[in-house]
Amino acid sequence: MSNIVLVIAAHSDDEALGCAGTMAKHIAAGDKVHVLFMTDGVSSRNSGSSEASKRLSSAEKAAEIFGVDSMHNLNFPDNKMDTVPLLDVIQAIEKKVAEILPGIIYTQHIGDLNIDHQITHKAVMTACRPQPQFCVKEIYAFEVLSSTEWQPPSAHPFIPNVFVDISNHIEAKRKVLEIYSDEMREPPHSRSIENAINLSIFRGNTVGSAYAEAFICLRFIK
Repeated sequence: MSNIVLVIAAHSDDEALGCAGTMAKHIAAGDKVHVLFMTDGVSSRNSGSSEASKRLSSAEKAAEIFGVDSMHNLNFPDNKMDTVPLLDVIQAIEKKVAEILPGIIYTQHIGDLNIDHQITHKAVMTACRPQPQFCVKEIYAFEVLSSTEWQPPSAHPFIPNVFVDISNHIEAKRKVLEIYSDEMREPPHSRSIENAINLSIFRGNTVGSAYAEAFICLRFIK
């Protein structure tokens, strides 16, 4: 029986950095994968509609490569999600969850430096509070380079307890990262394609595989 997976990311490219290989693995296994973005990822830069259109185009190309079943953007204000009542964010996620009925959710880490990541995490956990007969049985937090590892010492550290072997899907991850090339940086910046691949090598070698993506399991109902 196939799974229904929902990736809830604050910005388009977070899904590529955090769980692209895992998404590809789900799809290769016959699972249905949906993607929900919170913001356009660029409006805070005051760069005009052209950059927003380009970012949307990149997200659409990435979704096409993956073969995801749906992609939707809620268009909350970029890097200003803390200006939106949390209830509004929660209710928007609840509506999408009720529509898709996912069993598995991947989302942002609560300790990330980026405020949109933090709000997304809180809203997901509230929208998916466990209730009788609720569809969501598994929730995982992923890491995003240039946010998760830049957190202050007082924040929640990212200590993964789930590793997904993506050795057969690392090229899919690389290809999607290349689609988001405008958001990537040149080495030695943390958010370079090279460093993203190196992180996959590190996470994989930690558990005896060539490449892996790491997650914190927030809920698992057997």
